[in-house]
Amino acid sequence: MNDKLNSFYKSLHNKKVSFIGLGRSHRELLPMFASKGAIVTLRDKRTREQIGEEADKLETLGIKLTLGENYLENLCEEDIILRTPGMNYFTPALQQARKSGAFVTSEMELFFDLCPCKIYAVTGSDGKTTTTTVISEFLKAQGFSVFLGGNIGFPLLPRIEQIGPDDRAVVELSSFQLISMRKSPDVAVITNVAPNHLDVHKDMQEYIDAKRNIYLHQGGISRTVINADNEITASFLPEIRGEAMQFSRRITPDLGCYLTEDGTLTMNDRHSVTPVLHMDEIRIPGIHNVENYLAAISAVWGEVSKENIVSVAKNFGGVEHRIEFVRELDGVTWYNDSIASSPTRTIAGLNSFKQKLILIAGGYDKKIPFEPLAPKIIEKVKVLILMGVTAPKIEAAVTSCEGYDPDKLTILHVSSMQEAVQKAREVAEKGDIVSLSPACASFDLYPDFEARGRHFKELVNALQ
Repeated sequence: MNDKLNSFYKSLHNKKVSFIGLGRSHRELLPMFASKGAIVTLRDKRTREQIGEEADKLETLGIKLTLGENYLENLCEEDIILRTPGMNYFTPALQQARKSGAFVTSEMELFFDLCPCKIYAVTGSDGKTTTTTVISEFLKAQGFSVFLGGNIGFPLLPRIEQIGPDDRAVVELSSFQLISMRKSPDVAVITNVAPNHLDVHKDMQEYIDAKRNIYLHQGGISRTVINADNEITASFLPEIRGEAMQFSRRITPDLGCYLTEDGTLTMNDRHSVTPVLHMDEIRIPGIHNVENYLAAISAVWGEVSKENIVSVAKNFGGVEHRIEFVRELDGVTWYNDSIASSPTRTIAGLNSFKQKLILIAGGYDKKIPFEPLAPKIIEKVKVLILMGVTAPKIEAAVTSCEGYDPDKLTILHVSSMQEAVQKAREVAEKGDIVSLSPACASFDLYPDFEARGRHFKELVNALQ
């Protein structure tokens, strides 16, 4: 155990520590903190009945429960507060607790403070999960022990004692996690920035500023990888303190990985220009995945060999729910792209195919405009099946868009995923592609995009 971690554990003795929300990481941290002598409280807006028998198990560990409508009362009496990423950092009760002297943090922030090894971190509006996973695959191929966490993988703080200085941590970070971060990783990657989560952030600038925290607190011995083709991320370049790498499909950066006119992913590291592999050799489809590889190669260049990079690109089959092949039935191919919870992500998914397809879209309203998506739907979709509360908004954006022709694009409305799959089966012909790529979050019908994608796959696999 490193000295910093040992000192932190000692500091927890008799400290009042509140965990807000019984989420994935907090389930493991609650008993861990209690075992270090902290006076631990779980605060959750759900009732005891909703939490179930887990509440009893926590109390047997000496953990106090403050549940229900008043779960944030007396928060100012706590010494340390760990918020779940889903809780708005600017919640009045949290801000009041900070003013009263409480230390407000999170699992990921503490991990950054205590981690003994090099950290790679990825954020972005789209592509961050695939890019994060590809980076971890590169590093594993090179022989490192890799700890994958943040929004994917496992909670990392509960595993902190397993991590050595020669290992590598690779984390995916959302704007909700980054908004309060005051420490940046050794290698920061920003895939792109486009309107997202505007139902939670007060405005687009707050969302952008949250993303900037991934590199703003870096020192000189660091690397930041940004998308030169994205206007917002390209504007970050003057603020970068360490090694500034750019990836691009359109230009040749002074430092970074780019795509040549003949489709070769090529690395310019100032000392030499190295062709790495052709885009057609990447196993997972889509030009957006070419961009993800450009970002990931820039992140690990100099630490992972070209040979291992090429091996991963040729063999890695992709991440679940990201243009994931589900099955072929009667000549119709079905894909699960449930991760596409924003219009830009759905545009990327549509661009992955060379033919018009049947698209299932719609869901929870994140207050993101659908007008930018409409031209791509007109170009790439033959049948649009809409569901969820955003269905009327998507239809209005499409039907009011120049070029819309009801004879070339059929729009159908359904009330459930089951009905959507059945309707797609009815209208699909041999050679068609059906893709679930919703352009919206799932919270109106599902707890998260994974549950939505799994349900879609179950329904598709049950078709006879």
